[in-house]
Amino acid sequence: MRIIELLKQRSPFYSLEFFPPKERENWPQFFAAVDKLRAVNPLFASVTYGAGGSTRDYTLEITSRLAAMGVTPMAHLTCVGATGESVREFIQTLKAGGVHNILALRGDAPKGMSVDWQACEFTYASDLVRFVRKEFPDLGIGVAAYLTPHPESETFAADRKATALKLNAGSDFAVTQLFFDPREYFEYVEQMRLLGIDKAILPGVLPIQSLESIRRVFSLSGCNISAKLYYAIEEANRKGGVEAVQEAGIAYAVEQIRRLLDGGAPGIHLYTLNKADMCLRIVEAVGRL
Repeated sequence: MRIIELLKQRSPFYSLEFFPPKERENWPQFFAAVDKLRAVNPLFASVTYGAGGSTRDYTLEITSRLAAMGVTPMAHLTCVGATGESVREFIQTLKAGGVHNILALRGDAPKGMSVDWQACEFTYASDLVRFVRKEFPDLGIGVAAYLTPHPESETFAADRKATALKLNAGSDFAVTQLFFDPREYFEYVEQMRLLGIDKAILPGVLPIQSLESIRRVFSLSGCNISAKLYYAIEEANRKGGVEAVQEAGIAYAVEQIRRLLDGGAPGIHLYTLNKADMCLRIVEAVGRL
């Protein structure tokens, strides 16, 4: 079933995001985590697609297995190195495995490589959305939204218009990249509504796990964090190391989710980091939806 149809049936909800383990010997542990998180009754679960399509085959196999487990899967699909023929093949294989939703992304080049986007068949995510909608009109399509503009966007306004273009090109909904201030999400939704976008925008929540990981996220995404939160994470790290940071991260994720739901967000897209126990703790602390 297309996720857009599921969105009409239930709110609020949790949706989940997983990444394919690089080593197959870790797959049993991964699927055990997925099985645990079925207790959350996720609306859907998305599976990432490595830079340049580096985990494409894993994404295909894992999403098919999620479908067999009774979880509605959404496979990530990027523009990097993609051709019309490869996209057709990928989606046909997905559908044969019971997967009927994708998240269309421009994507990043593999580490140490660059991409000549003008030479690519799909330069922007909107190009990919337009192609997929024409070729597979019955497929569910989501796109990414950036509360803090994409690192390559020149202005906030240009970034908002680019997201509106992706949504108007044929996608059903958007999922935000991580952020930490709920006010940014509500302001973003209001700005998109002023651009004529009335499609669902799902807030993505990433629990902070370590000071190093959050610094890495800043360098890659440019997301904002309040000085108060950052100092709290630094203090937790100084006093208790990674374990204390994880506890502080869980506590903040709970507060963030509550504020988002109280403010009217349709649901929560939880970046699981493939950690079932952490996510279950968060859901329990928030309270069953």
